[in-house]
Amino acid sequence: MYIHILGICGTFMGGLAALAREAGHRVTGCDAGVYPPMSDQLRALGIELIEGFGADQLALKPDIFVIGNVVTRGNPLMEALLDAGSAYTSGPQWLAEHVLHDPSNPRHVLAVAGTHGKTTTTSMLAWILESAGLKPGFLVGGVPQNFGISARLGDGKCFVIEADEYDTALFDKRSKFVHYRPRTAVLNNLEHDHADIFPDLAAIETQFHHLVRTVPASGRLVVNARDEALQRVLKRGCWSEVLRFGTKREEPGGLCARGEPHAFDVLRGSLKLGRVDWPLLGEHNQMNALAAIGAAEHVGVAPDVAAKALGSFENVRRRMELRGEAGGVAVYDDFAHHPTAMRTTIGGLRLKLERGAGAGPASRILAVFEPRSNTMKLGTMKAQLPWALEEADLSFCLQGDYGWSTREALAPLGARATAADSVEALVAAVVRAARPGDHVLCMSNGGFGGIHDKLLKALAAA
Repeated sequence: MYIHILGICGTFMGGLAALAREAGHRVTGCDAGVYPPMSDQLRALGIELIEGFGADQLALKPDIFVIGNVVTRGNPLMEALLDAGSAYTSGPQWLAEHVLHDPSNPRHVLAVAGTHGKTTTTSMLAWILESAGLKPGFLVGGVPQNFGISARLGDGKCFVIEADEYDTALFDKRSKFVHYRPRTAVLNNLEHDHADIFPDLAAIETQFHHLVRTVPASGRLVVNARDEALQRVLKRGCWSEVLRFGTKREEPGGLCARGEPHAFDVLRGSLKLGRVDWPLLGEHNQMNALAAIGAAEHVGVAPDVAAKALGSFENVRRRMELRGEAGGVAVYDDFAHHPTAMRTTIGGLRLKLERGAGAGPASRILAVFEPRSNTMKLGTMKAQLPWALEEADLSFCLQGDYGWSTREALAPLGARATAADSVEALVAAVVRAARPGDHVLCMSNGGFGGIHDKLLKALAAA
């Protein structure tokens, strides 16, 4: 089969392209704003990338066009293929029909859903299954460093997938994850996000309940016991086994942790099941680990085996990834783009610095971010930005054409916050403020105009 993918450089569609290529299909694709690491990964697989959505791509005559949810009506190529009556489908539907539920090779699908931590937890789960010898397939919305790729078919029966609640395509407004029909589903946490398609938290809870409805009675839901929104979702109806994690020690049956996030025992009630010793910090990663251990148990991996595997987990690219040092200043890249994730990321770096050798008063955190997600661009969560950034010593924000002022939103931070109208101006402001021993944390769910390399170059020159 020859497929041409519209929006191929998104994390999901890029992973789908890799799977299709590995399965022997011919794959090409197009996108705008191509940036690493996905563009590098696709080119390494020999997948031809076309810049833009020109209607002339109709002449490629693939067997089917696979449409990413970045594509809207008015897109030249989309309009051309609609006029021509060409065959098209969504990415999640193509994946479900040709990989997840292929009658010749049906998979046990393990899906990881939640507002935060999906990519990290999916990567943890895939690594646990790999370490246990199950040879899983996976599709992750990032690049797990243990594997070096974001997707593969795998030789085993298990397939681990990051389950996004965002809508499927312009012609299918259901959440992506309803296509996956998992037997094991992780519900990690739930907050209001994707304000461009969900008016409020209740609307997202409805979509999560649609996911719950697809899990069979013999399946397992692995649910964050501390999240009130998820408890409301389950109260709407639940037909599967439920394993809660993050429970109190006196609560029987659930999984909980005893110890610091970087070294802790995994407990079921008061019974010790295993121990995790790893370099990751932060309670959020501890919770992610419990979720992955609970999901792996459902496919036969004992918790002690899973906990031991996490000791060699290397996290995901763009998760507190050190991009380099220049002039005594360290520059990090992180995917955080929701206020809660930003606050958690800054807190994680602060903890890392406090525990690091030689850390002291000079170890400042300079937070640099762009409101790039649709939710942030709409200004829905602008009031939360001072809260998200309050643990940073200084904050720097890119002001785009959002329809709201980042300067006004950050006013409660006073002189600790700076807004700039271009990446170049933002780099200049950071370089002026930076001093040896600082840690510059860049947060965006996009390429951020190549700011990491520009910062390193400017810091070296300074």
